[in-house]
Amino acid sequence: MVENFGRHVRALRTRHALSLRGLADLAHITPGYLSKIENGRLPSVDMARTLDIALGANGSLLAVLTVGRLPRPAQLPLAMSGFVGREPEIRDLTAALERPTDSRVPLIIAVDGPPGAGKTTLALHFAHKAIPRFPDGQLYADLRGHSPHDRPARPEEVLADLLRSLGVPVAGTADVEQLAALYRSALAERRMLIVLDNAADFAQIEPLLPGTARCAVIITSRERLSGLTLRASPHRLTLGPMSEDESLALLTTVLGKERADREPAALASLAARCGRLPLALRVAAERAVTTPDYDLRDLVSELDSERLDVLGVEDSDVRTVFSWSLRRLDPDAARLFPLLGLHPGPQISGRAAAAFAGMPHTFARRATARLTHAHLLRAVGRDRYTFHDLIRDYAAELADREVTDTPAAVYRLVSWYLHSTTAATHVLAPFRFDPMAKDEPPRGVHPLGWTSDDAGALDALRWCDAELPNFVPIIQLAMDHGHFKLAWQLPIVLWTYLLQRRPWAIWIRSHELARQAAQALGDRAAEGWVVTNMAEGYRRMGELEQASRLYAEARQLRSDVDDRYGLAWALAGSAFLAADLRDDGQAQEFADEATQIFVQYKDIQGQALCLMTRGDVLRLRGDLDGGLALCALALGMMSDIASLEGQVHVLRKMVEIHLARRDFNHALALLDNTVVTSRELRDRWAQAEALTRRGDVLIELGRRDEARASWQQALALYDELDDTTGSRSVRELLAGALPATAAGPGSR
Repeated sequence: MVENFGRHVRALRTRHALSLRGLADLAHITPGYLSKIENGRLPSVDMARTLDIALGANGSLLAVLTVGRLPRPAQLPLAMSGFVGREPEIRDLTAALERPTDSRVPLIIAVDGPPGAGKTTLALHFAHKAIPRFPDGQLYADLRGHSPHDRPARPEEVLADLLRSLGVPVAGTADVEQLAALYRSALAERRMLIVLDNAADFAQIEPLLPGTARCAVIITSRERLSGLTLRASPHRLTLGPMSEDESLALLTTVLGKERADREPAALASLAARCGRLPLALRVAAERAVTTPDYDLRDLVSELDSERLDVLGVEDSDVRTVFSWSLRRLDPDAARLFPLLGLHPGPQISGRAAAAFAGMPHTFARRATARLTHAHLLRAVGRDRYTFHDLIRDYAAELADREVTDTPAAVYRLVSWYLHSTTAATHVLAPFRFDPMAKDEPPRGVHPLGWTSDDAGALDALRWCDAELPNFVPIIQLAMDHGHFKLAWQLPIVLWTYLLQRRPWAIWIRSHELARQAAQALGDRAAEGWVVTNMAEGYRRMGELEQASRLYAEARQLRSDVDDRYGLAWALAGSAFLAADLRDDGQAQEFADEATQIFVQYKDIQGQALCLMTRGDVLRLRGDLDGGLALCALALGMMSDIASLEGQVHVLRKMVEIHLARRDFNHALALLDNTVVTSRELRDRWAQAEALTRRGDVLIELGRRDEARASWQQALALYDELDDTTGSRSVRELLAGALPATAAGPGSR
């Protein structure tokens, strides 16, 4: 399918009645290079994204480019060691996998049952056994269908993550139908196994089902998902308690055969009182292991004397089994456990837990270690933890009953996130001015900090990456407890990280919540700030119509509260957008108005960016020399104030103008300058992008060996940054694909 990319571009160009030069102007590339693409040259992913936006292809060009060279994801979490029993169920699933199915639809296996029955454990155990049948890889998604605090995962968020795992960049905020179509296209020729864990309902999973019989899907849920029968003929397996023999075997595996054989009657009683649920059985067995001085009959008696209501399962004492572990905890661990049930994200770090409880990190570290040892918490990385969903339910229930200072605890946690994120983004972009007034962290809260060197910046970035799935749930938690100021400030503080990593769904969702928080406070100045950031996010995603609407709202909000300085940035962004839309008159008007305000505030960087935009206006009008002259003036202003970030922005624009003139030697000189400036700025993405473009220009000059060396340097940077999209694009160039000569969206 990859070889058809040029044919698809030509067909779309013809459908839009665009000449070769017309599309080249829209995409900011030369007609000669576009002609090469249409005749078989493969572009980079960024160039494909640019053409996709210019032609309104809704991701189809990206799919054509990437589907033929997808990575082989292997996303299955580790299967549980010491898996015991469930042999009839495994035979049933194996037979379903081997049975001929309708060649038009994928095999769908739906595993449902009560919490604690081991649905996920069985699904992952079976999925690992089935790996050889699916040579193109495995995908896994936790749909968070029954979290007590976090909402179920949105299909569009899951689709975006799965597409990225498949190597398909997601451009813009396409709706669920568009993302699902792109997902089905990416899987069309692949034989893959997909595990959708903890589904809430059929509506959540319907867009996540592939459209090919070559794939198989395993779904786990507490619900029966009756809507599946409307889409396919799923193979259903309802998982209940284990058999008596299986329960005894599981207990024996954990306890050891010698101890189990000493008290067979007590062993059977213990299994019965656990409802023969695998999770409860394991917790009970671990309780026995950690109390070797107890006979098993002592544990049974203890259970009998403290019967509690059932936690979602009839005829079992799951709460009581969990309470065994709690009573063996030290006071810090016992206090921390219910608080962790309030944390809405998929994982929590030990330092976040310390802030939540208002205790020193050393105390929290010992407490989390104790909880992990008691199997009430599971370690998923260095100082990072998660719950089984049933234990999370139990912890949340305890929190509702026992935690008396929930609003204060939530305030400590969210404040820790706000100030830790502020420290991280300051290290990532020390040149960026932060005018936002934040309240001091409460007593006992110690935000993270990083060194100001490259190692510190990389550590800060990795921390943001690890916390990325938590940010939206944490913002929602702040709102749920009335901490609206923290809720709108956290997305604003994330700005630098969002610019670098571009997690579009989280960018937009976090700012949607921030806007609700600002509105709850009646703080129109805060709302104007949030809406400006949202507008720029949509602009960088290529959703220009949405960006236009939001920039208009931002200008109005900032005018209404007489936020002149904020208005200047809303106008500057509006000017960038107008240039993207090739509306040179509007771009000129917005840039001029913003310039007047920036002059009043003596903001040289703002003035220089507007001057750069006016240079872009001249480029749109065909005056390349005039555009270059204005950009050169803007570059001088950025140099005068030592704004390295501003210099990189202007240099990129000057490179594009030289490329439009086909003046490759001057473009190369400016790219050399961009590489040096980006390195001094410590912006590894800008450096990698400049090195990639430098290689493209060297190819045009016939200096192939130097081009490969430049691409190799870019690849090393992308690999250091764990930027798989950038790495893949450069590997394609090194493997023989020829270069793109235009920037992707969001290059300003």
